[in-house]
Amino acid sequence: MQLHEILRHAHEHDASDIHLVPGHPPMMRVHTVMVPMDSFPRLTTESTRRAFEQITSPSQQQSFDRDLDLDFSHSVPGLRRYRINAHLQRGGLAMALRSIRTSVPPMESLGLPEVIDHLVDLPRGLVLVTGDTGSGKSTTLAAMIDAMNRRQRKHVITLEDPVEYLFSSDLCLIEQRELGADMPTFSSGMRHALRQDPDVILVGEMRDLETAALAISAAETGHLVLSTLHTSSAAQTVERIIDMYPSGQQAQIRAMLANTLEAVISQTLFARIDRPGMVPAVEVLLCTPAVRNLIRENRTFEIPNVIETSRARGMNSLDSAITELYFNGLISREDALQQATHPDKLQRQLAA
Repeated sequence: MQLHEILRHAHEHDASDIHLVPGHPPMMRVHTVMVPMDSFPRLTTESTRRAFEQITSPSQQQSFDRDLDLDFSHSVPGLRRYRINAHLQRGGLAMALRSIRTSVPPMESLGLPEVIDHLVDLPRGLVLVTGDTGSGKSTTLAAMIDAMNRRQRKHVITLEDPVEYLFSSDLCLIEQRELGADMPTFSSGMRHALRQDPDVILVGEMRDLETAALAISAAETGHLVLSTLHTSSAAQTVERIIDMYPSGQQAQIRAMLANTLEAVISQTLFARIDRPGMVPAVEVLLCTPAVRNLIRENRTFEIPNVIETSRARGMNSLDSAITELYFNGLISREDALQQATHPDKLQRQLAA
């Protein structure tokens, strides 16, 4: 089996993900739907292992044989970069490959709210992009870094697992560090990044308490910090960060977060019905004085109400974003109701 032939076939069909599992033909995800590549034979344990060995170094293979899981990236000239996870299932090696465009799409092509472009100009603070796996968080962050690179003169350090989009320094000096190859952990990368004279730090994911604490501390000391969380709303994001801390420290972290958090962008991707492709519904929370007070006073349950009443400031709730996509003819009624925060309320709005 020639892995690059499979990847070329997936690229021609605009697949976002490719799955290689012994006992099945190669599978690809095209606009959220899993599709078999029936023109290729069913994979075997041996053919999948050979494909893995085609794109990994001996040290990576040793790491996989020891840990039974491996995250890495691979580039195919003329196609794309791929973020890859190798793992075992039923005793055989399998791989999941996420396609990453070789060039960063401009922000205006992503269908994101205009206010996100203004966040790029923040001098300091914490900006979080959240959503489920595959919701486009990495692409949004990459577009923000690309916008900085075209109009600012700053030092940007990214900490990623693995490095996805490759940046060429334009006005900015951009350094990209990969987990495992360039740093042992995100928290280690964060600690050392603070000694490397950065203006902007991108942390691929705030996975643990130490990384979250360092990110908030960096934002508090005058850096712009960008990161992601696997949360589905702005209010849930604030609660998740606070819940990382022991109960005795939560009052202190609420105060720190109230001072440093600048915005939460929560994304959900939908399959378009007007043409092939995906479109995001985006919830936007901007940390106004009213929002900072809610965080400080442990009244995060009121954040959705502030978002609803602050559209003139650039905020937007997920259900409002979904409603707009539906009435613009971009998504189906079924998908809109399935992903809504309050489907009953949204159903009444769509019927009006």
